[in-house]
Amino acid sequence: MDQLAVNRPADRASPATIVTEPSVRSRIEQYFLTINNAFPATRDVASIVITHMLPDRPYFLDGVARGADLISVLPKPRSCDPDTRAAVSSRYQCDDLDRDRFTHTGKVLAYVEERAAGRDLVLLDIGGYFAPALTSLCRQFSGRIVGVIEDTENGYRKYLSCGKLPCPVFSVARSPLKQPEDYLVGQSIVFSTESLLRAHGDILHGRETCVIGYGKIGRSVANTLRAKSVRTTVYETDPVRAVEAMSHGFAVKWSKAEALGRADVVVCATGNRALDGEDFTYLRPGSYVASVTSSDDELNLASLRGAYRVDRLGPHLSRMTSWNHHFYLLNDGNAVNFVHGAAVGPFIFLIQGEILAALALLSSGRVMEPGLHEVGNREREIIARSWLRCFNEE
Repeated sequence: MDQLAVNRPADRASPATIVTEPSVRSRIEQYFLTINNAFPATRDVASIVITHMLPDRPYFLDGVARGADLISVLPKPRSCDPDTRAAVSSRYQCDDLDRDRFTHTGKVLAYVEERAAGRDLVLLDIGGYFAPALTSLCRQFSGRIVGVIEDTENGYRKYLSCGKLPCPVFSVARSPLKQPEDYLVGQSIVFSTESLLRAHGDILHGRETCVIGYGKIGRSVANTLRAKSVRTTVYETDPVRAVEAMSHGFAVKWSKAEALGRADVVVCATGNRALDGEDFTYLRPGSYVASVTSSDDELNLASLRGAYRVDRLGPHLSRMTSWNHHFYLLNDGNAVNFVHGAAVGPFIFLIQGEILAALALLSSGRVMEPGLHEVGNREREIIARSWLRCFNEE
Protein backbone atom coordinates (compact mmCIF):
# COMPACT_ATOMS: atom_id res chain seq x y z
CA MET A 1 0.00 0.00 0.00
CA ASP A 2 3.03 2.31 0.14
CA GLN A 3 2.54 3.04 -3.55
CA LEU A 4 -0.88 4.62 -2.99
CA ALA A 5 -1.81 7.72 -1.06
CA VAL A 6 -3.88 6.73 1.96
CA ASN A 7 -6.16 8.86 4.12
CA ARG A 8 -5.61 7.34 7.58
CA PRO A 9 -7.38 7.85 10.88
CA ALA A 10 -5.19 8.45 13.92
CA ASP A 11 -5.92 5.19 15.71
CA ARG A 12 -3.99 2.05 14.80
CA ALA A 13 -4.52 -1.35 16.36
CA SER A 14 -1.42 -3.16 17.60
CA PRO A 15 -0.88 -6.84 16.75
CA ALA A 16 -2.17 -9.40 19.19
CA THR A 17 0.28 -10.88 21.67
CA ILE A 18 -0.15 -14.44 22.88
CA VAL A 19 0.39 -15.06 26.58
CA THR A 20 1.82 -18.53 27.19
CA GLU A 21 1.17 -20.24 30.51
CA PRO A 22 4.28 -21.60 32.28
CA SER A 23 3.18 -25.23 31.86
CA VAL A 24 2.59 -24.74 28.14
CA ARG A 25 5.85 -22.86 27.76
CA SER A 26 7.70 -25.72 29.46
CA ARG A 27 6.10 -28.22 27.07
CA ILE A 28 7.14 -26.22 24.01
CA GLU A 29 10.69 -25.80 25.30
CA GLN A 30 10.91 -29.54 25.98
CA TYR A 31 9.74 -30.28 22.43
CA PHE A 32 12.45 -28.16 20.84
CA LEU A 33 15.11 -29.60 23.13
CA THR A 34 13.98 -33.07 22.06
CA ILE A 35 14.26 -32.11 18.39
CA ASN A 36 17.74 -30.61 18.91
CA ASN A 37 18.85 -33.77 20.68
CA ALA A 38 17.44 -35.95 17.90
CA PHE A 39 19.23 -33.87 15.25
CA PRO A 40 22.35 -32.51 16.98
CA ALA A 41 24.75 -29.97 15.53
CA THR A 42 27.98 -31.70 14.49
CA ARG A 43 30.11 -28.79 13.28
CA ASP A 44 30.30 -25.03 13.50
CA VAL A 45 28.04 -23.18 11.08
CA ALA A 46 26.37 -19.78 11.20
CA SER A 47 22.79 -18.97 10.27
CA ILE A 48 20.77 -15.99 9.08
CA VAL A 49 17.01 -16.36 9.57
CA ILE A 50 14.15 -14.62 7.78
CA THR A 51 10.97 -15.23 9.77
CA HIS A 52 7.52 -14.05 10.78
CA MET A 53 8.10 -12.37 14.13
CA LEU A 54 5.09 -13.85 15.90
CA PRO A 55 4.78 -14.70 19.61
CA ASP A 56 5.56 -18.40 19.07
CA ARG A 57 8.81 -17.67 17.22
CA PRO A 58 11.32 -17.26 20.10
CA TYR A 59 11.10 -20.99 20.89
CA PHE A 60 12.01 -21.84 17.30
CA LEU A 61 14.83 -19.30 17.19
CA ASP A 62 16.32 -20.77 20.35
CA GLY A 63 16.20 -24.14 18.60
CA VAL A 64 18.03 -22.66 15.60
CA ALA A 65 20.65 -21.13 17.90
CA ARG A 66 21.33 -24.53 19.45
CA GLY A 67 21.91 -26.00 16.00
CA ALA A 68 23.90 -23.14 14.47
CA ASP A 69 25.36 -19.80 15.50
CA LEU A 70 22.36 -17.50 14.99
CA ILE A 71 24.03 -14.32 13.84
CA SER A 72 21.04 -12.40 12.47
CA VAL A 73 17.23 -12.46 12.47
CA LEU A 74 15.32 -10.59 9.76
CA PRO A 75 11.63 -10.20 10.73
CA LYS A 76 9.16 -9.95 7.86
CA PRO A 77 7.78 -6.43 8.35
CA ARG A 78 4.11 -7.24 7.73
CA SER A 79 4.08 -10.00 10.33
CA CYS A 80 6.20 -8.46 13.05
CA ASP A 81 4.76 -8.28 16.55
CA PRO A 82 6.66 -5.41 18.26
CA ASP A 83 6.72 -7.05 21.69
CA THR A 84 8.11 -10.26 20.22
CA ARG A 85 10.75 -8.36 18.27
CA ALA A 86 11.81 -6.53 21.40
CA ALA A 87 12.15 -9.83 23.27
CA VAL A 88 14.13 -11.45 20.45
CA SER A 89 16.34 -8.36 20.01
CA SER A 90 17.46 -8.67 23.63
CA ARG A 91 19.03 -12.04 22.78
CA TYR A 92 19.84 -12.02 19.06
CA GLN A 93 20.86 -9.52 16.41
CA CYS A 94 17.70 -8.28 14.63
CA ASP A 95 17.98 -6.38 11.36
CA ASP A 96 15.31 -4.75 9.23
CA LEU A 97 14.20 -6.83 6.24
CA ASP A 98 14.46 -4.31 3.42
CA ARG A 99 12.84 -5.69 0.28
CA ASP A 100 14.84 -3.23 -1.84
CA ARG A 101 18.05 -4.70 -0.43
CA PHE A 102 17.04 -8.16 -1.58
CA THR A 103 16.37 -7.02 -5.15
CA HIS A 104 20.03 -5.97 -5.55
CA THR A 105 22.60 -8.75 -5.51
CA GLY A 106 25.38 -6.40 -4.42
CA LYS A 107 23.42 -5.27 -1.38
CA VAL A 108 22.61 -8.84 -0.36
CA LEU A 109 26.28 -9.80 -0.66
CA ALA A 110 27.37 -6.74 1.34
CA TYR A 111 24.91 -7.59 4.09
CA VAL A 112 25.96 -11.24 4.31
CA GLU A 113 29.64 -10.20 4.35
CA GLU A 114 28.94 -7.73 7.14
CA ARG A 115 27.29 -10.37 9.30
CA ALA A 116 29.12 -13.61 8.43
CA ALA A 117 32.37 -12.95 6.58
CA GLY A 118 34.44 -16.10 6.19
CA ARG A 119 31.87 -18.37 7.88
CA ASP A 120 30.09 -21.50 6.76
CA LEU A 121 26.55 -20.16 6.49
CA VAL A 122 23.03 -21.59 6.27
CA LEU A 123 20.22 -19.28 5.12
CA LEU A 124 16.73 -19.90 6.55
CA ASP A 125 14.22 -18.29 4.22
CA ILE A 126 10.47 -17.60 4.05
CA GLY A 127 9.34 -16.52 0.61
CA GLY A 128 12.45 -16.94 -1.56
CA TYR A 129 14.16 -13.70 -0.56
CA PHE A 130 17.65 -15.10 -1.17
CA ALA A 131 16.75 -16.80 -4.47
CA PRO A 132 17.66 -13.97 -6.90
CA ALA A 133 21.12 -13.47 -5.34
CA LEU A 134 21.94 -17.09 -4.47
CA THR A 135 24.25 -17.84 -7.41
CA SER A 136 26.28 -14.67 -6.83
CA LEU A 137 26.42 -15.34 -3.09
CA CYS A 138 27.81 -18.82 -3.65
CA ARG A 139 30.43 -17.47 -6.05
CA GLN A 140 31.51 -14.28 -4.30
CA PHE A 141 30.89 -14.69 -0.55
CA SER A 142 34.15 -14.85 1.40
CA GLY A 143 32.79 -17.77 3.40
CA ARG A 144 30.69 -20.64 2.08
CA ILE A 145 26.95 -20.90 1.59
CA VAL A 146 26.34 -24.40 2.98
CA GLY A 147 22.71 -24.35 1.90
CA VAL A 148 19.25 -22.80 2.14
CA ILE A 149 16.10 -23.93 3.94
CA GLU A 150 12.86 -22.57 2.46
CA ASP A 151 9.53 -22.69 4.30
CA THR A 152 6.85 -21.67 1.79
CA GLU A 153 5.38 -22.87 -1.48
CA ASN A 154 5.87 -19.42 -3.00
CA GLY A 155 9.54 -19.49 -2.01
CA TYR A 156 9.91 -23.04 -3.32
CA ARG A 157 8.70 -21.86 -6.72
CA LYS A 158 11.21 -19.00 -6.72
CA TYR A 159 14.11 -21.34 -6.06
CA LEU A 160 12.74 -23.77 -8.64
CA SER A 161 12.68 -20.97 -11.22
CA CYS A 162 16.41 -20.32 -10.65
CA GLY A 163 17.21 -23.31 -12.83
CA LYS A 164 20.49 -24.95 -11.83
CA LEU A 165 20.94 -24.21 -8.14
CA PRO A 166 24.48 -23.52 -6.88
CA CYS A 167 24.01 -25.20 -3.46
CA PRO A 168 21.61 -27.54 -1.65
CA VAL A 169 18.17 -26.01 -1.02
CA PHE A 170 15.94 -27.84 1.42
CA SER A 171 12.22 -27.14 1.05
CA VAL A 172 9.62 -28.03 3.68
CA ALA A 173 6.77 -26.49 1.68
CA ARG A 174 5.41 -29.82 0.45
CA SER A 175 6.16 -31.87 3.53
CA PRO A 176 3.36 -33.98 5.06
CA LEU A 177 4.20 -32.25 8.33
CA LYS A 178 3.09 -28.94 6.81
CA GLN A 179 -0.39 -30.19 5.91
CA PRO A 180 -1.85 -29.58 9.40
CA GLU A 181 -0.51 -26.03 9.30
CA ASP A 182 -1.91 -25.37 5.81
CA TYR A 183 -5.31 -26.72 6.85
CA LEU A 184 -5.42 -24.53 9.95
CA VAL A 185 -4.11 -21.48 8.09
CA GLY A 186 -7.13 -21.75 5.80
CA GLN A 187 -9.40 -21.74 8.83
CA SER A 188 -7.58 -18.75 10.31
CA ILE A 189 -7.97 -16.87 7.01
CA VAL A 190 -11.75 -17.35 7.13
CA PHE A 191 -11.88 -16.41 10.82
CA SER A 192 -9.96 -13.17 10.24
CA THR A 193 -11.89 -12.30 7.08
CA GLU A 194 -15.19 -12.66 8.90
CA SER A 195 -13.88 -10.73 11.92
CA LEU A 196 -12.86 -7.80 9.70
CA LEU A 197 -16.23 -7.86 7.93
CA ARG A 198 -18.03 -7.85 11.28
CA ALA A 199 -15.95 -4.85 12.38
CA HIS A 200 -17.42 -3.12 9.32
CA GLY A 201 -20.95 -4.16 10.28
CA ASP A 202 -21.09 -6.99 7.76
CA ILE A 203 -21.07 -10.81 7.84
CA LEU A 204 -20.17 -13.68 5.53
CA HIS A 205 -23.53 -15.42 5.63
CA GLY A 206 -25.75 -14.49 2.73
CA ARG A 207 -22.70 -13.43 0.75
CA GLU A 208 -21.29 -15.05 -2.38
CA THR A 209 -17.58 -15.88 -2.02
CA CYS A 210 -14.90 -16.66 -4.56
CA VAL A 211 -11.62 -18.40 -3.74
CA ILE A 212 -8.89 -17.79 -6.32
CA GLY A 213 -6.56 -20.78 -6.27
CA TYR A 214 -7.31 -24.30 -5.09
CA GLY A 215 -3.91 -25.17 -3.69
CA LYS A 216 -3.27 -26.35 -0.14
CA ILE A 217 -4.49 -23.19 1.59
CA GLY A 218 -7.12 -22.26 -0.99
CA ARG A 219 -8.64 -25.73 -0.59
CA SER A 220 -8.82 -25.25 3.18
CA VAL A 221 -10.35 -21.78 2.80
CA ALA A 222 -13.04 -23.08 0.42
CA ASN A 223 -13.93 -26.03 2.62
CA THR A 224 -14.04 -23.86 5.75
CA LEU A 225 -16.39 -21.42 4.03
CA ARG A 226 -18.65 -24.26 2.94
CA ALA A 227 -18.64 -25.68 6.49
CA LYS A 228 -20.00 -22.30 7.58
CA SER A 229 -22.78 -22.60 4.95
CA VAL A 230 -21.30 -19.79 2.85
CA ARG A 231 -21.82 -20.12 -0.92
CA THR A 232 -18.40 -20.55 -2.51
CA THR A 233 -17.08 -20.60 -6.08
CA VAL A 234 -13.52 -21.51 -7.06
CA TYR A 235 -11.47 -19.92 -9.83
CA GLU A 236 -8.47 -22.09 -10.72
CA THR A 237 -6.31 -22.00 -13.87
CA ASP A 238 -4.68 -25.40 -13.24
CA PRO A 239 -7.05 -27.94 -14.88
CA VAL A 240 -6.02 -30.72 -12.47
CA ARG A 241 -6.88 -28.61 -9.44
CA ALA A 242 -10.04 -27.36 -11.12
CA VAL A 243 -11.20 -30.95 -11.57
CA GLU A 244 -10.35 -31.64 -7.93
CA ALA A 245 -12.42 -28.63 -6.81
CA MET A 246 -15.36 -29.84 -8.87
CA SER A 247 -15.06 -33.34 -7.39
CA HIS A 248 -15.24 -31.72 -3.95
CA GLY A 249 -18.55 -30.14 -4.89
CA PHE A 250 -17.52 -26.57 -5.71
CA ALA A 251 -18.69 -24.57 -8.69
CA VAL A 252 -15.64 -23.77 -10.84
CA LYS A 253 -15.59 -20.72 -13.11
CA TRP A 254 -13.32 -20.59 -16.15
CA SER A 255 -13.71 -16.83 -16.59
CA LYS A 256 -12.01 -14.69 -13.96
CA ALA A 257 -14.22 -11.74 -14.87
CA GLU A 258 -17.34 -13.82 -14.24
CA ALA A 259 -16.00 -15.27 -11.00
CA LEU A 260 -15.08 -11.86 -9.62
CA GLY A 261 -18.18 -10.10 -10.92
CA ARG A 262 -20.58 -12.23 -8.87
CA ALA A 263 -18.56 -12.46 -5.62
CA ASP A 264 -19.15 -10.31 -2.55
CA VAL A 265 -15.97 -11.61 -0.90
CA VAL A 266 -12.84 -12.66 -2.82
CA VAL A 267 -10.07 -14.63 -1.11
CA CYS A 268 -6.82 -14.64 -3.09
CA ALA A 269 -4.84 -17.83 -2.47
CA THR A 270 -2.45 -18.32 -5.39
CA GLY A 271 0.79 -16.83 -4.02
CA ASN A 272 1.39 -15.52 -7.52
CA ARG A 273 -0.59 -12.42 -8.50
CA ALA A 274 -4.20 -13.44 -8.15
CA LEU A 275 -5.31 -9.92 -9.12
CA ASP A 276 -3.42 -7.72 -11.56
CA GLY A 277 -4.30 -4.64 -13.59
CA GLU A 278 -7.79 -4.82 -15.06
CA ASP A 279 -8.69 -7.76 -12.79
CA PHE A 280 -9.60 -5.20 -10.12
CA THR A 281 -12.19 -3.62 -12.43
CA TYR A 282 -13.98 -7.00 -12.61
CA LEU A 283 -14.63 -6.96 -8.88
CA ARG A 284 -18.24 -6.57 -7.90
CA PRO A 285 -18.77 -3.00 -6.59
CA GLY A 286 -18.61 -3.00 -2.81
CA SER A 287 -16.95 -6.41 -2.61
CA TYR A 288 -14.20 -7.31 -0.12
CA VAL A 289 -10.74 -8.59 -1.10
CA ALA A 290 -8.69 -10.73 1.29
CA SER A 291 -5.29 -12.32 0.77
CA VAL A 292 -3.59 -15.35 2.29
CA THR A 293 -0.07 -13.96 1.79
CA SER A 294 1.88 -10.77 1.17
CA SER A 295 0.33 -8.18 -1.11
CA ASP A 296 3.60 -8.06 -3.06
CA ASP A 297 3.08 -11.68 -4.08
CA GLU A 298 -0.71 -11.86 -4.37
CA LEU A 299 -1.90 -8.44 -5.59
CA ASN A 300 -0.47 -5.89 -7.99
CA LEU A 301 -1.60 -2.83 -6.06
CA ALA A 302 0.86 -0.66 -7.99
CA SER A 303 -1.42 -1.07 -11.02
CA LEU A 304 -4.09 0.92 -9.15
CA ARG A 305 -1.91 3.97 -8.62
CA GLY A 306 -3.53 7.07 -10.06
CA ALA A 307 -6.78 5.25 -10.79
CA TYR A 308 -7.99 4.55 -7.23
CA ARG A 309 -8.12 6.69 -4.12
CA VAL A 310 -7.49 4.87 -0.83
CA ASP A 311 -9.46 5.82 2.27
CA ARG A 312 -8.66 4.09 5.54
CA LEU A 313 -11.93 3.15 7.27
CA GLY A 314 -10.34 1.30 10.17
CA PRO A 315 -7.05 -0.27 11.24
CA HIS A 316 -7.38 -3.10 8.71
CA LEU A 317 -9.98 -1.93 6.21
CA SER A 318 -9.55 0.42 3.25
CA ARG A 319 -12.03 1.61 0.65
CA MET A 320 -10.56 1.70 -2.86
CA THR A 321 -12.46 4.19 -5.04
CA SER A 322 -12.17 5.11 -8.70
CA TRP A 323 -14.45 7.44 -10.64
CA ASN A 324 -16.96 4.63 -11.30
CA HIS A 325 -16.02 1.72 -9.06
CA HIS A 326 -15.13 0.81 -5.48
CA PHE A 327 -14.16 -2.21 -3.40
CA TYR A 328 -12.82 -2.87 0.09
CA LEU A 329 -9.30 -4.14 0.80
CA LEU A 330 -8.62 -6.06 4.00
CA ASN A 331 -5.32 -5.58 5.88
CA ASP A 332 -3.73 -3.57 3.06
CA GLY A 333 -3.83 -6.66 0.87
CA ASN A 334 -1.56 -8.63 3.19
CA ALA A 335 -2.38 -11.96 4.83
CA VAL A 336 -5.55 -11.27 6.83
CA ASN A 337 -4.79 -13.89 9.47
CA PHE A 338 -1.78 -11.92 10.69
CA VAL A 339 -4.25 -9.39 12.10
CA HIS A 340 -5.03 -11.99 14.75
CA GLY A 341 -1.55 -13.45 15.17
CA ALA A 342 -1.95 -16.16 12.49
CA ALA A 343 -2.39 -18.66 15.30
CA VAL A 344 -2.46 -22.33 14.34
CA GLY A 345 -1.58 -23.63 17.80
CA PRO A 346 1.28 -26.07 18.42
CA PHE A 347 0.92 -27.56 14.92
CA ILE A 348 3.31 -24.85 13.68
CA PHE A 349 6.06 -26.60 15.67
CA LEU A 350 5.90 -29.66 13.40
CA ILE A 351 7.32 -27.86 10.39
CA GLN A 352 9.70 -25.87 12.56
CA GLY A 353 11.02 -29.21 13.82
CA GLU A 354 11.58 -30.27 10.21
CA ILE A 355 13.48 -27.05 9.54
CA LEU A 356 15.77 -27.87 12.47
CA ALA A 357 16.27 -31.37 11.05
CA ALA A 358 17.24 -29.84 7.68
CA LEU A 359 19.62 -27.49 9.47
CA ALA A 360 21.31 -30.47 11.15
CA LEU A 361 21.64 -32.26 7.80
CA LEU A 362 23.24 -29.23 6.17
CA SER A 363 25.67 -28.78 9.05
CA SER A 364 26.60 -32.47 9.23
CA GLY A 365 29.51 -32.18 6.84
CA ARG A 366 27.98 -34.70 4.43
CA VAL A 367 28.53 -33.87 0.79
CA MET A 368 25.21 -32.87 -0.75
CA GLU A 369 24.64 -32.18 -4.40
CA PRO A 370 23.39 -28.71 -5.35
CA GLY A 371 19.67 -28.67 -6.04
CA LEU A 372 16.37 -29.18 -4.26
CA HIS A 373 16.25 -31.55 -1.29
CA GLU A 374 13.71 -32.72 1.27
CA VAL A 375 14.02 -34.19 4.74
CA GLY A 376 13.43 -37.94 4.71
CA ASN A 377 10.49 -39.88 6.09
CA ARG A 378 12.58 -41.26 8.96
CA GLU A 379 13.29 -37.75 10.23
CA ARG A 380 9.64 -36.77 9.80
CA GLU A 381 8.50 -39.75 11.84
CA ILE A 382 10.89 -38.79 14.66
CA ILE A 383 9.52 -35.23 14.62
CA ALA A 384 5.87 -36.36 14.58
CA ARG A 385 6.46 -38.84 17.39
CA SER A 386 8.21 -36.19 19.50
CA TRP A 387 5.36 -33.76 18.85
CA LEU A 388 2.76 -36.32 19.87
CA ARG A 389 4.58 -37.05 23.12
CA CYS A 390 4.67 -33.36 24.01
CA PHE A 391 1.27 -32.17 22.80
CA ASN A 392 -0.99 -35.25 22.84
CA GLU A 393 -0.50 -36.58 26.35
CA GLU A 394 -3.28 -38.84 27.51
